[in-house]
Parts: sequence; C-alpha cells; structure tokens
Amino acid sequence: MAVVEHNGCWFCVDCLEEAIKNYGTPKIFNTDQGSLFISDSFTGGLIQQGITISMDERGCARDNIFVERLWRTVKYEDVYLKGYETLLGLTDYFLFYNGERRHQSLGYAKPNAVYLTATGGGAKIVDRFSRVREVTLPAEELGQCQLAAVGQSSILN
Repeated sequence: MAVVEHNGCWFCVDCLEEAIKNYGTPKIFNTDQGSLFISDSFTGGLIQQGITISMDERGCARDNIFVERLWRTVKYEDVYLKGYETLLGLTDYFLFYNGERRHQSLGYAKPNAVYLTATGGGAKIVDRFSRVREVTLPAEELGQCQLAAVGQSSILN
C-alpha cells in the first residue's frame, strides 16, 4: 500500500521537530493510524531521529482511551460551542482544563494539582531528568475537591 502525503503532515513534522528541540528525543512515539501520522514525511522524521514508531490498532479508540476522551471533552465543551478559526483559540481552554476544571476521574482535583503531587494515574510522574517532584498541596485545595464536585457535577460528567 502506497502512503500518500497529506497536506497537513508538515504541521505534524514541525511540531515533532519543535518538541524534540525543546524536550529531547523520546524512545517511542505512539499515534493512531491517521493519514498525518503514516505519511512518509512524519514516519521518516521519527526514523531519522532513531525513535521507535508505535501505532494503535486501526479503528480501535480504546488503545488510547484517555486521549480520545480528552478530545471528546474539548470538542463538546469548547470547540463546537465557539467554532475556532485557528488552533490558537484552544490555548485558553487548555489553561482552564488543566488548571481550573475539576476532573471526576482525579477525585475532583485539578490536573495541574495532581501532576505536581506526582501521584496521577497510579504512576509516579517524573520530570525529564527522571526526578520525582515532591510537592505538598495546601489543605484547602484538597478539602475543596468534594465540595466543588457537588455544585459542578453536571459540568464534570
């Protein structure tokens, strides 16, 4: 099967190059089998950097269920309501999503707060130098989680 270059693949290639420049080269890069990610330009960039390519099974959204759920939430809570012209419009939403929005799956905590405790999802979260960050959240931050959930349950589901 020949791979056809997708017009948007250069956006992905540029993002990959910028991420490597800013954060270093990952050992593995996992994507779905969308046309952008199977293009010769994108896969060639991964191979050139010595990155192992990992792709989810075709048509199997549960392979990456957390990211699929994230994008569903982004679309229904923001994109479909505002109809952005560019991706730049999503910046404010992601600041809200990670910094202000309480998540049922995180015990009604905010993602940024969970990240800083290095306890999210049952795995230790480490920085790019493999050091676990020890952060103590203020008691009022943790205590407010369940109270906020009662008033915001319709938003969080």
